[in-house]
Amino acid sequence: MRLFRQTILTILTIAAASAQTKFEVASIRQSPPGIAERALLGLHIDGSQVRCSSFSLRDYIGMAYKLKIYQISGPDWLTSQKYDISAKIPDGVPASEVPAMFAALLEERFGLKFHRETRDFPVYALIIGKGGSRLTESKADPDAGPITTVAVAANGGSEGVSVDLGNGASFTVGSNKLEGRRLTMQSFADSLARFTDRPIIDQTALPGIYDFKIDVTPEDFTAMIVRSAISAGVQLPPQALRALEFGSSESLFSGIEKLGLKLDPRKAPLEFYVIDHMEKTPTEN
Repeated sequence: MRLFRQTILTILTIAAASAQTKFEVASIRQSPPGIAERALLGLHIDGSQVRCSSFSLRDYIGMAYKLKIYQISGPDWLTSQKYDISAKIPDGVPASEVPAMFAALLEERFGLKFHRETRDFPVYALIIGKGGSRLTESKADPDAGPITTVAVAANGGSEGVSVDLGNGASFTVGSNKLEGRRLTMQSFADSLARFTDRPIIDQTALPGIYDFKIDVTPEDFTAMIVRSAISAGVQLPPQALRALEFGSSESLFSGIEKLGLKLDPRKAPLEFYVIDHMEKTPTEN
C-alpha cells in the first residue's frame, strides 16, 4: 500500500513553516482493522480541519518533514501501526503550515526524536530518452478554479490500487497496466518508485502535467504489487512472496521507454532521518 501513501504525501510539497505553529486541538486514535485483503485511507485538509485515516507513523513523519518514505529509518512498527488523526487548524493560519503542525504534534504526543544522516544510495534517475519525450500532455481544464481543499481517497488490494487525487488527477494500477491522469513528473516518478527496487529521482526537467498508460505482463504486475506491499511493511505469506521469482520489472522499464523516458541506475547522496526515539502510544487526547 506504499503507493497510496507516497502518492498522497507527494501533494503536500508545500513551503516549510515555523515548528512553533500547533494544531488548536488534535485527536489521535489507532485505526480500526481494515477489510481483509484491502486497505482504505484518506486525507482531507480545508481551511479549518485536517482529517487523516489509516496512516502509519512513518507516513506522518514523511508528511511533517516533507520526506519520501525511503528517507526514514526506524523500527518496523513505524510502518505497521496505523493511526487516525483529526485536528483543528487555528483561525487565520494557512494550510501551508500543516506540515509544521504535524511535526509539533509528533514531537509532543509521540516523543519523536531523530537525527539526520547523508548516505550514498542506489537510485534510478528518470531521464528523457534519446528520441525525446513521447508523453501526452493533459488538456487544460477550463472549469478548474483555485484549490482551497485537499481531499484524497485511495483503496486497493491484491488486484490493484486506485488513487483519486482530486481536481482530475489520479493514478490507477490494475488489469496489468498503470494509468495516470494530470500528473506532474515528480508525482509520476514517486508513483513508479513504489514498484521498483530503488528510489526514482526525476531529472527530466519537464514542467507540464501529463497523462500516461504503461502495459506490463501479468507476471510482472503480480511481482510489482508484492514489491509495493513489502516496501509498505505488509507481512505476506510465503506463497505471495514466491511471485517475485516469476516476475521482474522488465515490462515496466519497456513501457517507460515507450513514453520516451528511461530509468538510469546510479548512486546519489540522499538525506535520511534516523529515528532515535518514538513511543508507540501517544499521550492522551
